[in-house]
Amino acid sequence: MIELKTANEIDKMAVTGEFVAQTLATLARAAEPGVNLMQLERRARALVADRGATSCYWDYAPSFGRGPFRNVICLSVNDGVLHGLPHDYVLRDGDLLKMDFAVSIDGWAADSAVTVIVGDNADDADTALVESTRRALSAAVAAAVPGGHLGDISAAISDVASACGYAVNTDYGGHGIGRTMHEDPHVPNRGKRGRGLRLQPGMCLALEPWWSRGSNRLVKDADGWTLRSADGSNTAHSEHTVAITEAGPRVLTALG
Repeated sequence: MIELKTANEIDKMAVTGEFVAQTLATLARAAEPGVNLMQLERRARALVADRGATSCYWDYAPSFGRGPFRNVICLSVNDGVLHGLPHDYVLRDGDLLKMDFAVSIDGWAADSAVTVIVGDNADDADTALVESTRRALSAAVAAAVPGGHLGDISAAISDVASACGYAVNTDYGGHGIGRTMHEDPHVPNRGKRGRGLRLQPGMCLALEPWWSRGSNRLVKDADGWTLRSADGSNTAHSEHTVAITEAGPRVLTALG
């Protein structure tokens, strides 16, 4: 069931979203060569505790993971793209780090993800990959308007991927969000315009284009969580929490 949020409830989600955005910005600045992933996890835990927020990942135990997830942020490196379990790994120059972070404040959740190229040794193909997911996210946000269809959002994402030559996986995509991190509906990263659920004011969605430089198939690490590209190619992931309003899309996880 899809719960439409009131303007006041969306404002509350925006408070959470601002904290999510600030935290990701802080961690992105800290993600330098020589930094251990567990240092970023501990920094995130401290920020969550100081704010009095509740992690949406701690004790998260969905059917697709080996739960519970006992960390507050997903950290995926290079070919890792989703649900990366923080572990003892020291970042290197040129690494692609995906950070996916979701918390709840006063009962309202927000979810966002960024991809950071660590250090100064950025590969041109990796830079293009990251930028493509950011453009796809912007296109998805622009399509999140009242009267449109869910397929409009999905098509906006897949059009960017196709234009850049990237294959799209539809097993994992965006989702509704509000009182919990994952609500209806599922938002595939590939679709057809004019198809699917009619978009209404009050819908809140986490939109998250992701793909790799190669295969669209995924494999899972022995940790039971981390998903990687099946061919070992580098990956990128971008995500915002977006509210559909009468005035158009409102990004709730953008830096003020």
